[in-house]
Amino acid sequence: MTVHPLYPHLFTPLDLGFTTLKNRILMGSMHTGIEEEKGELRRLAAYFAARARGGTGLMVTGGIAPNRQGWLAPFRAKLTSGSEVKKHRVVTAAVHDEDGKICLQILHAGRYAMHPLLVAPSSLRSPISPFRPWEMSPRLIRATIADFGRTAALAREAGYDGVEIMGSEGYLINQFIAPRTNKRRDDWGGAFENRIRFPLEIMRAVREKAGPDFIVIFRISMLDLVDDGSTWDEVVALAQALEKAGASIINTGIGWHEARVPTIATMVPRGAYTWVSKRLKPLIGIPLITTNRINTPETAEAILAAGDADMVSMARPLLADPDFARKAFEKRADEINTCIACNQACLDQIFANKTASCLVNPRACKETILPAQPAQTSNFKLQTSNLPIAVVGAGPAGLSCATELAALGLEVHLFDASGAIGGQFNMAKKIPGKEEFAETLRYFGRLIEKTGVHLHLNTPVTAEALIAGGFREVVLATGIVPRTPAIEGIDHPKVLSYIDVLQHDTPVGEKVAIIGAGGIGFDVAAFLTTPETVYASPIAAYLHEWGVDESYQNRGGLMKPAHAKSPRQVWLLQRSKGKVGERLGKTTGWAHRLTLKNRGVQSWNEVQYHKIDDAGLHLTVKGEPKLLDVDHVIICAGQEPQRALQLPLEQAGIRVRLIGGAKLATELDAKRAIAEGLEVATHIFD
Repeated sequence: MTVHPLYPHLFTPLDLGFTTLKNRILMGSMHTGIEEEKGELRRLAAYFAARARGGTGLMVTGGIAPNRQGWLAPFRAKLTSGSEVKKHRVVTAAVHDEDGKICLQILHAGRYAMHPLLVAPSSLRSPISPFRPWEMSPRLIRATIADFGRTAALAREAGYDGVEIMGSEGYLINQFIAPRTNKRRDDWGGAFENRIRFPLEIMRAVREKAGPDFIVIFRISMLDLVDDGSTWDEVVALAQALEKAGASIINTGIGWHEARVPTIATMVPRGAYTWVSKRLKPLIGIPLITTNRINTPETAEAILAAGDADMVSMARPLLADPDFARKAFEKRADEINTCIACNQACLDQIFANKTASCLVNPRACKETILPAQPAQTSNFKLQTSNLPIAVVGAGPAGLSCATELAALGLEVHLFDASGAIGGQFNMAKKIPGKEEFAETLRYFGRLIEKTGVHLHLNTPVTAEALIAGGFREVVLATGIVPRTPAIEGIDHPKVLSYIDVLQHDTPVGEKVAIIGAGGIGFDVAAFLTTPETVYASPIAAYLHEWGVDESYQNRGGLMKPAHAKSPRQVWLLQRSKGKVGERLGKTTGWAHRLTLKNRGVQSWNEVQYHKIDDAGLHLTVKGEPKLLDVDHVIICAGQEPQRALQLPLEQAGIRVRLIGGAKLATELDAKRAIAEGLEVATHIFD
């Protein structure tokens, strides 16, 4: 067997006895919304086929319910009948045609369901569902166990290589295991042996119905991160019992959905939870998968080389780049489009009942709509066109558009007045917890080289220069200029813009008022209040800040958080009545708000600004006059589009396309900017 020179552990096959996985990369389960496609699951098939073609060793679908009560929401995906088997055969055939392997995840939502039929071990309402669950009777419990077995048999009939039993993240099986949600006094509750009876009987039923030569992964909650969760000894005992009951592989789940600890957001350091799988690995005899914030082949290889696990799970990284494994294997890791863990286009959209995609890869989940290769009609038009195209502005929108146009075979010139690509991303990557944004700029930089984009930095352009250059198509990705609010004293020396702080590194005093509490205001507040670390590593700092007990002495793995003192006193201010930070992302906004609260940031709404002078910021808060004696007032009050080139270019007969902030300068939106760049490039001759 040939050993890979860069990633010898990552690309070592994993022998399960009855089948072999070609590498140690698992595409972990992630619901995308295309599981509910009507008719044949063509979009889902194309989605997984792309990742199989990209070399992923094993993939797991989003959660599929074993019955209607287990639905995540009304009419969501389930596998309970022969007609549904037929739909899934399209998916498995597409994966197998690309030499891939795929497992179906069986997920019963329990009290997390968003419909009135939900059931749970005890009638305790979840904080993330509006409905109180019905307590399951012993008869219903047995029927549900049988339903898991039936779905496993149907999955095999549909051509899946295995199933994953979802026993973590606070879903039904996890609800039986943890004292937090299981208050029963019968044979299915109380003592630990009774609480794990449900998962063990499901494991046995699945193995019996699926047969011995079928992959059965059990995703165990290795760390609940909620009060009254499992103890470490209980986790170990359950894992060992599951092995005896027939599990092929143990997968790792971290944190319940209701946990108040961020576990997958960009603020979580890479590989922050491999320590817990490392503790379990020597105590079981079957392969163990580790997970959470593993987004580069180097990180994955280091984890496997250290013996922390036998496989690594990466869900969003393979959403970001379906060719992740192939690029790493071919020694092209610098071409990987790295997941930045922003959640903006994936999880945030799922929780808003929209189809998932990816901020850095707008083609994700749209493989049948936005194919990777240009259409034949476009190729014909490109062959008949030899005119260069100018893209002005090398922020995310311009980078997306320019590299896509160049990949189509066009001569593309990308202009930017600054000395580096990236635009607003160069400020975002300075925010503690958003360092991953630098990866997107690294990726686009490599694409510029690969596709042959002509890059012109330190080059302010004029309409006259573009006209003289012979450009007949110009894409304006010129971004925004900060909006200056009409406040008396706005030109006072105390006043700074967020660009002064984040881009020009202007010194900031110890008492600061921030006008504007959108995403930029929160970023500036986080930047100014981040304490100097006293810990040995970013992982140690994160675990202490959020109260994750690496010694695992308490149930659920929680301890008292250790909040370091902020170096500044900060007020975050907004005019509107709503909760400060209300419009931040669904899955990460709460963590950003809690971070600032723990650092002592004062968040005020219903603020009227009167003037800024030597005494500070004069304002009224909910009708009460106040004076903030601050050293600086930082303006984060929105943006205006920067499109001065549009009119003179159009008057000269040049077609102009607007994308990103130049098109719409509301709260900065990289997701929209990158998607618009791709959209304009693919329809440039329409």
